Amino acid sequence: MLKTEMRNPKTTHIDKMGTLEMLKVIQEENVVAVNAVSEALPSIAKAIDVITEAIKNGGRLVYIGAGTSGRTGVIDATECPPTFGVDPNTVVGILAGGKEAMFKASENQEDSAEAGVMDLKNNNVTSKDIVVGISAAGGAEYVISALNYAKSIGCITVGLTSNKGTLLDKTADISIITDTGAEVVTGSTRMKAGTAQKLVLNMLSTCPMIKNDNVYENLMINLNATNVKLIRRMINIVCDIKGCDRETAEALLKKSDWNIRKAVDMTK
Repeated sequence: MLKTEMRNPKTTHIDKMGTLEMLKVIQEENVVAVNAVSEALPSIAKAIDVITEAIKNGGRLVYIGAGTSGRTGVIDATECPPTFGVDPNTVVGILAGGKEAMFKASENQEDSAEAGVMDLKNNNVTSKDIVVGISAAGGAEYVISALNYAKSIGCITVGLTSNKGTLLDKTADISIITDTGAEVVTGSTRMKAGTAQKLVLNMLSTCPMIKNDNVYENLMINLNATNVKLIRRMINIVCDIKGCDRETAEALLKKSDWNIRKAVDMTK
């Protein structure tokens, strides 16, 4: 039996626990997810290095998954343009069942091998792209078929799962295993496994962006002035880099059409 499908002995009687006791057990298991990511850092680093090179050479980071796994990929991909100022096509999230499945569960979609291949084709995946298949259990046909197709056209593939020895683990060129074990609610991989996936995806997208100069020091240098909060953040960033007051920073940004890179270079 897969570890993620086993019953967790710590939570066998969670339905009889008081609220605080219940929360303490859940939080203890959350820590397990964090530690599982720590154990997987060497394989995560391998994936980051190939993703960095792919993006540098005009390729893309493509996530594909079903259910919670797919939704997590979509979320991470969607957050990259506002955070790093990259084209929305640089990091792509593909979810089994499409946009509707983002808001309404479509578990049967993970069993469609044909859909996995078709979704990669519809997103014009090429050998320049890195395809990351995400499946907590590690056996979703939708994901496995997608990775096999990606490999057949020359893509480097990455697998992200919480179960060692699964088909996803064996199929991917680089396999990331976050061994989160049995869930608090048996089989509910939206919990620990999902938490670990989110942590890993943060790394897979963030580190290549940093390595490809989309971050200056630890600052979001490519922000766009799309709301009041971000305008304030941009002013703060210019203040930090230039060592100037807010009025000067705002003036520099206005003169540079709210482009931080241009603003900080203007008086050099």
